Amino acid sequence: MSDKQSSQKSMIQKLDLDGYIKRFELFLARPKAVAMMGDINQHYRYIQALSSVTFPLPSPVPTLDRELNLIAKQGVLSLEEIFAFVTICSYLNQLKASKLPEPLGGWIGGIEIPEEVMAILDLFTQEGEINPQKDPELLQLDHALKQNKKETKEKLYRLAHSSTLRDYLVDTQVHYNGGEESLLVRGGFNSVIKATVIARSSGGFFYIVPQSISHLKSRASELQSTKEALIYRYCKEISAVFLKWERFLRFVNQAFDRFDHYQARVSFARAYEYEFVLPSKRKGVKLTAFAHPAIENPIPVTITMSKPVMLITGVNAGGKTMLLKSMLSAVYMSKYLLPFRCDVTQTEVGHFKQIEAVIDDPQSVKNDISTFAGRMQEFAKLFGKEHAIVGVDEIELGTDSDEAASLFRVMLDALQERGIWFIVTTHHKRLASLMASDTRVELIAALYDEERRLPTYTFLQGSIGKSYAFETAQRYGVPIGIVNRAKSVYGEDKENLNELIERSTALEREMREKIGRVEEELHAIEKQKQKLIDEEVELKERHRKAIATLENRYNAATKKAREALKVKESTEGRRLLNVAHKHKAFEPKPLDTPNAVPLKVGDKVKYRSHKGELVGLRGKDATILVDGLKMRVPLSSLKHRGEVAQPKLKPKPRTPKANVNVEKSGASVSVKLLGMYADEAIDTVDKFLSDALVNNLNEVQIIHGTGGGVLSKLIGEYLKRHPKIQKFYRMKGNLGITIVEL
Repeated sequence: MSDKQSSQKSMIQKLDLDGYIKRFELFLARPKAVAMMGDINQHYRYIQALSSVTFPLPSPVPTLDRELNLIAKQGVLSLEEIFAFVTICSYLNQLKASKLPEPLGGWIGGIEIPEEVMAILDLFTQEGEINPQKDPELLQLDHALKQNKKETKEKLYRLAHSSTLRDYLVDTQVHYNGGEESLLVRGGFNSVIKATVIARSSGGFFYIVPQSISHLKSRASELQSTKEALIYRYCKEISAVFLKWERFLRFVNQAFDRFDHYQARVSFARAYEYEFVLPSKRKGVKLTAFAHPAIENPIPVTITMSKPVMLITGVNAGGKTMLLKSMLSAVYMSKYLLPFRCDVTQTEVGHFKQIEAVIDDPQSVKNDISTFAGRMQEFAKLFGKEHAIVGVDEIELGTDSDEAASLFRVMLDALQERGIWFIVTTHHKRLASLMASDTRVELIAALYDEERRLPTYTFLQGSIGKSYAFETAQRYGVPIGIVNRAKSVYGEDKENLNELIERSTALEREMREKIGRVEEELHAIEKQKQKLIDEEVELKERHRKAIATLENRYNAATKKAREALKVKESTEGRRLLNVAHKHKAFEPKPLDTPNAVPLKVGDKVKYRSHKGELVGLRGKDATILVDGLKMRVPLSSLKHRGEVAQPKLKPKPRTPKANVNVEKSGASVSVKLLGMYADEAIDTVDKFLSDALVNNLNEVQIIHGTGGGVLSKLIGEYLKRHPKIQKFYRMKGNLGITIVEL
């Protein structure tokens, strides 16, 4: 075992994860180290993809490093060793057929197995034997062996039921001993039958092989030798093919190991309802509803470590050490993408290069080292590390606590500069008070239930906890008289200090509970506010759709009216149509919106489903810029987009002009749209085409210019939808003119 593997095993044991790791290893197809080499983000994407589908599980296979080296040395593999490679390649083919999601599917699909290797896969049965159907000679040998075995059993059966041997038989069964068929007889059998004794039973009886079937045994040995020679020939030929594809076999062996890591993690997570947490780039640990896998029926831990030092104080046997191990375990499991139980949506674990646990008592009589000296050795090693997370249990262990407090305070400060984060448990109030004022220190108190006189195994952030040493001693059976005498020796002043600490903790806990209730109420109010906003948006959208429906109906009705007037001119009809136009032009005053901010040029606005910028204001109308296209819309239909407008110079107003040449017929054959806005251009073209149709013109020209092509595209889309247009096309020469045939 390498030093790295030994260190990993030691860390697993320190964090009480050995049982968890053993359960995980049961899901692996073959033994391997827990850690995965390579890009952790890529591994996470592959695991997430595999978690979304069902997939075939791999069969167990041995580690094949020795076999690969044997192939490279032109050695001959056994049939079992060859079948291990066959199993791997067959499994990869099975995965291809499963159509795994990306990016996993692309990786597995890109593994192409050579035709020579594929031919070897077809030679084997599922049991790992050469398929007799692929070789007539092998088929004949198998048939002969089966026939010989059948004759042997029949001969023994007749002997077992013969009257000559009846008095010496223990039973009439055919026994297998060492792979050979035999009969079980009593002593004196040699007077009635010639046989060879191959073994004795625990009862003193004899397993015999009668000489009458010795020729059948010899025949079976000959057939088996011939078969083994044939199998060896296959092994030699296949090993030669494997030598040719040795690099490919190394590649698929590694690919199988990599997928084995993925499938084992996914299967493990499904079996225990665990979650995967990808380490974040930020340091720190935030656990929500975390459960250490070594604890049965655990109380879920919710804790946040946002500062370089977490100092855990409080009641004895109250879970301080387990909290430390839980924090380090979460970092360890996240680092190696091992799943665990938590609320994954509210859990975040930072990335640390190394994990260290200073937990055990390092005292050693053999090495002549004290507890404190051992602790100093472990701390000295930390000065050679960077960007690690370190857990230290009972930091003041082994020396004068007042001296240790000052020493550890300075060492923790120095190690923080190397990017090392600490989780520390202590009962020493001097160290806690020294570090409490440091803004880089997170205080955690393990809580105690005064009424039940038991630890709660819960924790309060931002407070120093009392040790409750006397209460703990009494809870574990120390007589009350002894405890009371100890309290008097301890001193009234120090007991008062403990009471102040306890009261401070209680007040902190009460304050946090009240803050929690206020936050819940605030959350409910925010939720109600958002609901009202959503309802307002929905009502406005329904109102907009209703207006749009009415406009569509109005446009359809006026269109029919104009068509009717074209057929038969009517003064009354024209008058009613003008009245309808006036009604449409009437716009109701918008509802007053409290605290409404007036729109100004440069504001980011929203018009229906379009987002744009306000570039001009003219009375009740506004000009907006949407995707490079200017539109004139009612000012009341615009809404703020909630973005801060940048000050811009007010553009000079332009007065769009349309130059219409009128012929003697009373209608123009061309119209100029140069300089117009989108809505003005459409209205002008609509009126122009209506006049042309009324005057029976067959062909007209629309002059829109070249420019950026936006106006040309807009006019083209309008003409496609016009029911009276036969065809239209651009005039040659890039003159910016569209010819329309009516």
